[in-house]
Amino acid sequence: MHVHDGAPLPNDTTQVVKRAALFAATKVLVVDDEYYMRKVVRTLLASIGVGTVYEALDGADGLEQIRRNAPDVVIVDWQMPKLDGPSFVRIVRTPATCAYPNVPIIMLTGHSERSRVVAAIELGVNDFLLKPVSKAALEERLLAVLGNPRAHLQPGQVGSQEARKRAAGIHGDTDRAMTTLVLLD
Repeated sequence: MHVHDGAPLPNDTTQVVKRAALFAATKVLVVDDEYYMRKVVRTLLASIGVGTVYEALDGADGLEQIRRNAPDVVIVDWQMPKLDGPSFVRIVRTPATCAYPNVPIIMLTGHSERSRVVAAIELGVNDFLLKPVSKAALEERLLAVLGNPRAHLQPGQVGSQEARKRAAGIHGDTDRAMTTLVLLD
């Protein structure tokens, strides 16, 4: 039991306070070429309580934002001009080309094909969300990568077999917006 202003807080309230503090201190970079999508994600992140949101309109700008701002989480689109999401992830996950190769990355895309989920895992994303994204799905994924980070696969570390095991299945939440990645033995 914790005490706040002299009164004990129940455990549920303590968890809410901890979650709010975690999100308030979090810096998220949103990399998407569509202004409207960046605005939607920024609004959802603000409603969750994320303290700082940076935006990049393509992968090249995203790499610069990572260098400049060292975000805690990156949310990246799959398909963008100049430098697409997969190429962006490849560069970020290479220590020789990025100072923050272990930053958690959530791929947010309209492409739900299993082959893309597997490819994203093989590239090293930590989690995967489908557009349109809901506040609940985004919050759940942020908590997962911040509070209980799943190791990403290093480029060349394992083959498609392992990635396919981690892509257990695509399903939707109430907004048809979430993909679950599960490691199976």
